[in-house]
Amino acid sequence: MSWQLDPTNVGTGLPLEGVRVLDLSRVLAGPLCAMVAGDLGADVIKVEGPDGDPVRALVPPRWGDDATYYLAVNRHRRNIVADLRDAADFDRVAALVRQADAVVENYLPNQILSLGIDQLRAMNPDCVWVSITPATSSGELAKQPSFDLLAQARSGLMGVTGQSDGEPTKVGAPVADVITGLYGAVGLLAGLFGRLQGRAGRHFEAPLLESTMTALINQAQGYLSTGVNPQRLGNDHPSIAPYGPVSTADGFLLLAIGTDAQFARLVEALDRPELSAGAQWITNDGRVRDRQALRAMLDGIFTSQPTSYWLDLLEHSGVPHGPIFDVAQAFAQPQIQLGDFVGQMMTPAGPSATMQTPLLIDGSRPQVRSGPRRLGEDTKEIFSE
Repeated sequence: MSWQLDPTNVGTGLPLEGVRVLDLSRVLAGPLCAMVAGDLGADVIKVEGPDGDPVRALVPPRWGDDATYYLAVNRHRRNIVADLRDAADFDRVAALVRQADAVVENYLPNQILSLGIDQLRAMNPDCVWVSITPATSSGELAKQPSFDLLAQARSGLMGVTGQSDGEPTKVGAPVADVITGLYGAVGLLAGLFGRLQGRAGRHFEAPLLESTMTALINQAQGYLSTGVNPQRLGNDHPSIAPYGPVSTADGFLLLAIGTDAQFARLVEALDRPELSAGAQWITNDGRVRDRQALRAMLDGIFTSQPTSYWLDLLEHSGVPHGPIFDVAQAFAQPQIQLGDFVGQMMTPAGPSATMQTPLLIDGSRPQVRSGPRRLGEDTKEIFSE
């Protein structure tokens, strides 16, 4: 069986054209990793079990027979069905592994043993192998199933998200899976670069728990350096003020004052010298310590006019600020609506709008070449090759 490149991946001029990636993963982090490679020109084949990727059934919402969750991370790949417990199917997948430049998988340790995943890896020692794991494989948590919400909970991310007097809150999007998938993609690309330098056969592991913990960034370093445990502060920043929403007459406005000079510009733009009359607000350190009083005064000022008034007033002030959009408003803003970040892809249910890669290459954004496929749509063609 010969792995022939899909016509949509020939003549693209993209950096990964000609690279063959086998996607054995399911749900989000692994498929996102493979999608990044596909967006950059790689020829990706996704292998699903007879029951399909579980994320296909995570509805609502759905588009046709598939969950939009599935559509979000499964473009740019052909789709085959194979049962690795079946000897014939195992041999067919093994033939693809032997020809792959990279493999992405997210099996648990017991599945790796029962399905013979280590045997597959041994068949192509020059292949870049990317494993998405629940946690670093040397620890006990690596043996336990995990997913985005569990990672957010265990990583400490929920410990710093939410109101100080409320319950811990998850981030409203699957950031743990996204961060882990992007780390997986970094490993995949690093491995391909290493192959060019003669260092082949690298095994990259992107653990969900540890990858999510890296999102804590300043919160984690503050704790590790000082031993002070960060707490939930709602929309307040632990080290900057004012840095969050203020109330207006008809909603909210976001202020992101990161320096003393920016605060001075805010005072000037608002023409409210009382904001800097007290020495405690002249410096960021003082504003952070007295954030509640500062927030009360700002709310008193900004509730006098609607959000649109303040957006117009601050537009050329040099004060970092902005509206707080819902998802529909985010896609409706001119930067997005008039650009090419949102494109079209063909799905089994017909054409659908979709986010394209945020990356630009030499000033141009790679367009979606092919959308998600039906379960097993390419099985016969690829296995017959």
